[in-house]
Amino acid sequence: MQFEPVIGLEIHAQLLTDAKIFCGCSTKFGAPPNTHTCPVCLGMPGVLPVLNRKVVEFMIRMALATNCRLNRECNFARKNYFYPDLPKGYQISQYAAPPAEHGWVDVEINGGKKRIGITRIHMEEDAGKLMHDEHNPASYVDLNRTGVPLIEIVSDPDIRSAEEAAAYLRRLHETLVYLGICDGNMEEGSFRCDANVSLRPKGTEAFGTRAELKNMNSFRNVQRALEYEIKRQQYVLEGGGEVVQETRLWDDTAGVTHAMRGKEEAHDYRYFPDPDLVPVVIDDAWIAEIRSSLPELPLEKRERFVRDYQIPVYDAGVLTASRALADYYEEVVRLSGEPKIAANWVMGDVLRFLNEEKRDIRECPISPASLAGMIRLIQQGTISGKMAKEVSEAMYRSGKTPQAIIEEKGLVQITDEDALAKTIAEVIDKNPTQVSQYRGGREKVFGFFVGQVMKATQGKANPQLINDLLKKMLAG
Repeated sequence: MQFEPVIGLEIHAQLLTDAKIFCGCSTKFGAPPNTHTCPVCLGMPGVLPVLNRKVVEFMIRMALATNCRLNRECNFARKNYFYPDLPKGYQISQYAAPPAEHGWVDVEINGGKKRIGITRIHMEEDAGKLMHDEHNPASYVDLNRTGVPLIEIVSDPDIRSAEEAAAYLRRLHETLVYLGICDGNMEEGSFRCDANVSLRPKGTEAFGTRAELKNMNSFRNVQRALEYEIKRQQYVLEGGGEVVQETRLWDDTAGVTHAMRGKEEAHDYRYFPDPDLVPVVIDDAWIAEIRSSLPELPLEKRERFVRDYQIPVYDAGVLTASRALADYYEEVVRLSGEPKIAANWVMGDVLRFLNEEKRDIRECPISPASLAGMIRLIQQGTISGKMAKEVSEAMYRSGKTPQAIIEEKGLVQITDEDALAKTIAEVIDKNPTQVSQYRGGREKVFGFFVGQVMKATQGKANPQLINDLLKKMLAG
């Protein structure tokens, strides 16, 4: 029997606000434990939460970018459960009538597109974090993260492979980062994903018994965990067994999932409206204002780059990996007028230098104007492509303009025909054996002469001019 996976993803994205969702405490990562807390986020008796307007704005931005329907009114609810990192004994979240639902995004799979639905997007506060002592049987609680604003994005069960799941995850990740509402840092927990996966016989509509996967901290691990879980469930079903509904943890080192706990059909979180928070009402004017401020999104930008700049799909994918990188590239194109050459230099030397030092394009010492200036100098024949490699590295190390570096290093390309002809004549006179070989039909010897001329000119001669003059003089 052939089985078909059914996968749904639940994504928690931490919003890039300065303050928490219901109080004024900082959301900055990395502070000493329990220093970004106050009576409100700790849930002390008598305190009242006040909603951060920026959180609602950021939720609306994501809802519009993912084609969701916005409900004009929504409520916050208390989700009751007890855990050491939840100081109030409940989490403020949203349950009935979420603010955004019935959306979708298109993902690129094997050269085509697939549409994946979004069930809902809602706002909630984060819990704290447990720090486990490796040497003692103790855990410590850091409540800095308590009350940090999140949006939860729940997909429809439309995903049919681990590859599709990874593509969907990347699509939402880049959208959040492009919108400027989440930094997307998975290592710091700013972007977290849980997955529900089940198998069913192909051609059937009913869902199978699902397992929930947790502890996946990278796109690669999400894909690996799903691939393993699909094979595990298939093995169980083909052996005549039954899949147990449970929560499983992904072990990155071993490459397997482990049972964490059994999972009932539905949690009894005893949701009820939070009595301290009034309903949120979103008016049409605010939605229109936010819609008008949305940036061009990654998929649309990639398609425009391919269409307008005539660059390959692969290049467009690399250059739109971040909004800052795409902006950098477009500025180089605007100043140089050379889309493909600009793409080659940005994807080549610029990204290589940055990756070696783990720096972001926003920290790049080579300005778009300097890179465009260097490209113009190549096109004008002032420097060769080989010289440009030296110039680009010097620009990155020093931050200087290409003109300043060329002047300092004396890298101006020789384009004087008379001077170059004189050098070529000297090379020909010194190598009569190779001249006879070339004129006897051994055309590969031509490369020898090119190398000798470049050596004599210290690599400063125009390569095309060398080729043209050599052919003429050797034919002589």
